[in-house]
Amino acid sequence: MHGLGNDYIYVDTSLYPIKDPSATSIKWSDRHKGIGADGLVLIGMSPVADFSMRIFNADGSEAMMCGNASRCIGKFVYDNALTRKDEISLETLSGIKRLMLHVTGNEVESVTVDMGVPSLSNSRQVATRDGSLMKKDFNINGVTYYGTYVCMGNPHLVIFVEDVESVPLASVGPVLENHQLFPQKTNVEFAEIKPDGSIRMRVWERGSGITQACGTGACATAFAAISTNKVQNEILIHMDGGDLQVYWDNIDKHIYMRGTAEKVFDGAIELNE
Repeated sequence: MHGLGNDYIYVDTSLYPIKDPSATSIKWSDRHKGIGADGLVLIGMSPVADFSMRIFNADGSEAMMCGNASRCIGKFVYDNALTRKDEISLETLSGIKRLMLHVTGNEVESVTVDMGVPSLSNSRQVATRDGSLMKKDFNINGVTYYGTYVCMGNPHLVIFVEDVESVPLASVGPVLENHQLFPQKTNVEFAEIKPDGSIRMRVWERGSGITQACGTGACATAFAAISTNKVQNEILIHMDGGDLQVYWDNIDKHIYMRGTAEKVFDGAIELNE
């Protein structure tokens, strides 16, 4: 399945338990010798929510949360009749997320995810005195970028530029991901504010590299823009794989994301553990 081109392999672990998901993700995610994906997502039962999600990147590292994957899980469980609720809770490593399913006929067409309360500081994720970074300068290959840290459960470094297409993301992304200021590494978003108030964003995902889209990254970018008074509370985010609608509610302080989820194919593969 994919959410705006951010593609993962989804496994219902109530039917097919996987003993070593890290190694399995590395093997299956290989686009030449495996299935090919940005990673592996395990869907399971939960004692505190309707379902649980574990997500492993293509390099085998475990991610805390993925907005695109959570939307796909909403479609998976509904379209496969694992639930008939149009609002479900999902346990993730960054807390319980609420999914609102937009259903046409018997299929989910899009999903709104309550992504929770974003934060501009986290002392575990940022090695500064107060665990925050606001317009911090990073000099890479003679170019200075100014980044703002946003926590969406997982860490993000958001950098606003005048021309996002000209950023050499393949070379700059890994340098910032592994910067000493981020002990857990970080996702990196480059963003350009458009004249109509929308945002064009490109992403380097921690553990996966360049991807077509990132749901938590879109939310982090929107919140960084809102926090610095660059845009209004409701923003359309344009990514390589498509668009997400992101809204920050200044009453409950939660950020909400709506977008599509697409099934690509079902298949069978041997698991040699």
